[in-house]
Amino acid sequence: MDPETLTSRAPAGGKGILPSQELRQFVQGGIIAAPGIADDQIQPSSIDLRLGDRAYRVRASFLPGRASTLLASAAANGMLQQEIDLSAPALLEPGAVYIIPLMETLALPADVYGLANPKSSTGRLDIFTRLITEHTAEDFERVPRGYRGKLYIEVVSQTFPILVEAGMKLNQLRLGRGRSSFAGDARLRQLDRGDLIVGPDEEGAQANIDRGLRFTVDLEGNASGIVAYQARRATPPIDLSRINHYDPTDYWKPIYRNPKLQTILEPGEFYILVSKERVRVSPDFAAEMLPYDLGTQEFRVHYAGFFDPGFGYGAHGEIPGTRAVLEVRATQMPILLEDGQFVGRLNYYKMAAVPDKIYGVGIGSNYQQQGLTLSKHFKRAGQPASDAACAAASGAGVDLSANAAVIANFG
Repeated sequence: MDPETLTSRAPAGGKGILPSQELRQFVQGGIIAAPGIADDQIQPSSIDLRLGDRAYRVRASFLPGRASTLLASAAANGMLQQEIDLSAPALLEPGAVYIIPLMETLALPADVYGLANPKSSTGRLDIFTRLITEHTAEDFERVPRGYRGKLYIEVVSQTFPILVEAGMKLNQLRLGRGRSSFAGDARLRQLDRGDLIVGPDEEGAQANIDRGLRFTVDLEGNASGIVAYQARRATPPIDLSRINHYDPTDYWKPIYRNPKLQTILEPGEFYILVSKERVRVSPDFAAEMLPYDLGTQEFRVHYAGFFDPGFGYGAHGEIPGTRAVLEVRATQMPILLEDGQFVGRLNYYKMAAVPDKIYGVGIGSNYQQQGLTLSKHFKRAGQPASDAACAAASGAGVDLSANAAVIANFG
């Protein structure tokens, strides 16, 4: 499937997830506005959003009403605790809630909506983010059709102290036109026959399709026998500008395979695991993982994540699939996690056109062909340390249950 051929067939202004070239046109036309938007902010199916020069520590998370701006509402309710200058690196403490105005503003057309999610590296550090708009009744992470106004991000670093500054990119926004609907199981089976999606990482195995592509967790482990990483407590701060810099052993404890192929997730702890399945997303599709809900308590839709076109696929199908890294947190009680346990479904969405950028093809994508992989801030074997900025792509997520929140990050 040649992306150039597909692009030539796609009408301008088509329905679906908007591709990189249309996002670029939105920037040029002032629909997405901010000083100095760089082309490396534009991903195949999303745009990275940048932190502004001020952060506001608040007492608790809240949704503003239509009647006032976000910060005015926080001040009126006695929520504002501290204003922080982000013109230089500033410390965000674990467990504290911060509201940060973003550099970018929107003036969307009447037929265009938006959905946001954390970037992959953000989620892999257990940094919880949610996009907020003003004067709307929309939930977190959603931008209504035709929205005009400012954007804010709510940030809670749940495990590590972090250093952030203006211009950093913790989340990303994808825009869509028309009805937001995903491919049904019949269409997924057609795609599977064309080897566009991949199921369990076993010879001759077929994708498990049931209201989407089903994902399970791998506790067999890699060649070193590691099946997961557990975050350490009371660590030094992580400067989010430093890439391939930190020693993983200072921040993570490896968990090794056991004969029963299972592990217990302890309440309040944060883990990195990986899926058994590999996934491929052709350039004319994007994909989103939806959480598995046991129906016991809340369904955390803000943990849902996104796969860019070309993830695990490349430009011309040269990549045989990529595994999904899962971020797992037990909340209320210990949870027994077993090898092959079902944790979520992946849905495929049509792109409005094939993007002129493809994930992993010359755009600095960090996690193409990954295995059990920590965020880009940690040293990897065989790679030189570098503080140079790297462009990260999408993240994706899945909530295992009320007792174990699981977020899958792929970009």
